[in-house]
Parts: sequence; C-alpha cells; structure tokens
Amino acid sequence: MHPILVLLRKDFRVFLSDKAAVSLTFIVPFALIYLFGQIFGVNQNESGPTGIPLAVVNQSDNAAAASLVAALKAEKSFRLITTTTDGADGTVRPLTEEDLRPLMRANRFRFAVVLPADIVSPQQLGIRLKILSNPRNDIETQTVNGILQKTIFTNVPQLLGQSLQSSARERIGGVKMDAFNEKLAANIAGSFGGDPASILESLQQGNFGLDQNMTSNPGSTGGTNDMLSRIVRIETEQVAGQDVKSPAATRIVGGWAMQFLLFALSASATALFYEKEQGLFQRLLSAPVTRAHILWSKFLYGVCLGLVQLVVLFFAGRVLFGIDVESHIGLLLVVCTFAAAACTAFGMLLAAIAPSAEAARGLATFLILLMSAIGGAWFPVSLMPEFIQQLSKFTLVYWSMEGFAQVLWNGDSFVDLLPTLGILTAIAGGVMAVAVWRFNRGKIFG
Repeated sequence: MHPILVLLRKDFRVFLSDKAAVSLTFIVPFALIYLFGQIFGVNQNESGPTGIPLAVVNQSDNAAAASLVAALKAEKSFRLITTTTDGADGTVRPLTEEDLRPLMRANRFRFAVVLPADIVSPQQLGIRLKILSNPRNDIETQTVNGILQKTIFTNVPQLLGQSLQSSARERIGGVKMDAFNEKLAANIAGSFGGDPASILESLQQGNFGLDQNMTSNPGSTGGTNDMLSRIVRIETEQVAGQDVKSPAATRIVGGWAMQFLLFALSASATALFYEKEQGLFQRLLSAPVTRAHILWSKFLYGVCLGLVQLVVLFFAGRVLFGIDVESHIGLLLVVCTFAAAACTAFGMLLAAIAPSAEAARGLATFLILLMSAIGGAWFPVSLMPEFIQQLSKFTLVYWSMEGFAQVLWNGDSFVDLLPTLGILTAIAGGVMAVAVWRFNRGKIFG
C-alpha cells in the first residue's frame, strides 16, 4: 500500500479513537443545530415571537375597550398579565396603573398598556391610550411596538365609531341622536337590505363598517395609517433607562462579556489536566497541602481572573461606546464578582466530570454556546418560545445579565440586587459542591 494511504488510514484511526474530537466534529454541531432551531422557533406552525409578557390595565367599562383587551389576549405574541398578588396576604387582584412601574423595574414585565376610563371621550373625537415600556433590548422593543400598533389599529374603527356617537350625543343630544340612528338604520336596510334592528344595534355600538375600509388592506396606502395615528392618541412612558448613556451598547455588552468570560474560565479550569500530566499534584500533595487547598485556590484564582476580565471588558465598553461605568462602579464590581464566581464554579465542574482536557473543551463549547443562546446574550429571551424562556432562568448567563442590567440600566440599589445576587450565589455554591464531590472521587489527583 502506498505510504500516503497508510498515513491517511492512521490519521482516521487516531481521529476515531478520540471521542472528544469525534463529538466536536459531529455530535456537538448536530445537537447545537437542533437546539438553536428550538430556540428560534424553526418549523413552528406560526412564525414570530410568542409569550412576550404584556401587562394590561383596563380602567374603562366601555365594551369596545374590553374587545381590545380580548384582541391583545388573542395575539399569540403576547402573554397578558392582568392580575398581581398582594405580598401581605397573597390574594390575587386586578392590576392597577400604580402597580405597573415598580413591577416593570423589578423586570416582571417590560411592556404595559393602560386603557383609561376616558378611552372614548364625548368632549373630543378620538381614542386615548397609554403605553409604558422598559426598553432593555432594542430588538424586543421595536418588535413589541410594531405588534401593539397593529393590534390597536385593527380595533380602532369600533372605538372610533363609539367616539363619533359620544361626540354627537354631547352636541345634539341623546334623543335626537337615537332618532337619527333609527332613520339611518331604516334607510340602510331599505337601500341595501338587512335587518333594521341589527343595523341600529351596530350603529349604536359604533360599528360603521370602518373596519372593512381601514383594515382590509392596511398595507396598500400610507394615508390610512397617518389618519389613524392622528385620531389615536397614544401616550408613551419609558419607566427605566431614561438617563442611560449609550443605551444600545449598555444593553448588549453584558452578554458579550459573559460569553468571553465563560470560555476563558473554562480553559483555565481544564489546565488541571495538564498539571496532572506534569506530576504537579503529586509533588503538592506530598507537602502539607490537601486536595481542598488546591481546589479552593483554583476557585479563588478563577474568581479574581474573571473579575479582572469583566472589569476590563466593561471599561472597554466605556472607552469604545461611552457606557457609563464610573457612576455604578461599586455595584458593578459586586455583580461582576458574583458572576465570576458562578462562571468559575462552572469551569471547575467541567474539569471534574470530563475524562480529559479535550472532552472538557468539547463539553465547554457545547454548554457555553447553549447558555449564551438561551440566556439572552445573543437574542432577547422574550422573543423565544415560551418553554425556552423558562429554561433560560436556569442559566448563569441569564442571571448575570440581569444583574448587569439592574446596575447599568435600572440604576438599582444594593437591596434591589440581593435576589439576583442570591441566585448567583446559589448557582456557584451548588455547582462548586458537585465539582468538589466529583474531584474527591475522581482520578485527577491520582
């Protein structure tokens, strides 16, 4: 056999004998393609985002306002929140406008619609709405605003008809308006057919057939949308992040930093395999040094390295994009420390459960890409399928980014940060406990 063919066969045999190399080449990409397809909703029956939390407060007893709430509820992109729980006794009650701002700052939801009592006013033609937002992510905000406008404008005609009826009643009187509606219904029935009573009921409810004219082909002209935007008065309020410098960079730099940190600390943890091969552990354990000393020194080294890397990356964001780091440096250092601890524990766990450095690297690539994808480092979590939104809360990327957003976007206090820091502490402690348990029973110190 030709030497080239012999060497070629040798390379394939070496490759196939290396399970880590095989997994990195075939299994990991296959699994990632499947998981990313689930994350981004590939081959779903209906495209587009689903389950974005949207709070709705309906202060009006108008039937058309109730129909608008029903339309928002029917919109698959939204998961409507209309109730809240009182902390004192745990009772569930309807949301009020006063509840919205603190709940939005706590990231229970980022968007809310208020339908005021005077959504249709007899004194003025038009419709009044209020939209509150906490635009932590620009893609998410633009998507939600577009879907909200589409849903609202689709239901505007009936509200507009009611506004016309109310305005006319205010000006000419209820009796005259009723008489006018009766005559109009009779004339329509006589000219075009139909039941006069049904036509009268539609007129009184504000259904003048405007919905067919305004929404049958909404993309055909720009004049309809311009007319609706003048009639519909939408008040907007940004609940948090109004004073943030460089908002676009502030929204995304935390996700980038976490992904780089995970790769760096995972590589640092897998260095344990090379120290074992060089016999370093045997020399250390022959001295007055225990396994616990080695592991905790590695953990502290990882935390320090991670903290320095995060600080450098955030200051890079300050220099390159103008992110306001100085005003929040104290709390930012706290969140960075807890995030670095969770990432270090993750790297130690990889080193504890993997049989070799190559296997640890392959597993790290798979898990880091997965956590970055579902944790919100690449794409808004709220635009993913609902079950992925729930899975994201089990990743350290999600909670680290939540902590960064609370500091840099919301400007929260240390007390406000405590729940997030507690979750990061639980992740770091739980993962590190499993890693130590595996190290004590593994062969890396053998």
